[in-house]
Amino acid sequence: MRSQNTPFEGGPMDGRVLPVLLGPTGHPPKTYRIPLPDPDGGPPTVLVYHRVPRGHSRRLGLVQGWKYRYDPDDTSGGRLRWPWSKPRAAPSGKPGDANG
Repeated sequence: MRSQNTPFEGGPMDGRVLPVLLGPTGHPPKTYRIPLPDPDGGPPTVLVYHRVPRGHSRRLGLVQGWKYRYDPDDTSGGRLRWPWSKPRAAPSGKPGDANG
């Protein structure tokens, strides 16, 4: 498999360049998740980065490369989103609280 040196922007990985494996289309994944272990033995913290274009060509507007931008508010949870999937239900009130 091929890899490409991809820069990271924002968050704890700001300014670093890591080799990222490319998919069958020659692009890096849309989302890059980096799990950080908790020093106290709790659940790991996951840093989420989303792929954005690094630049565009002048004439045709083609993407010149990719970079990853930090997204501290990501709520996707790593699930695949299919067009026929139901949206996640938002938590409504306290557990055991009856609506009505």
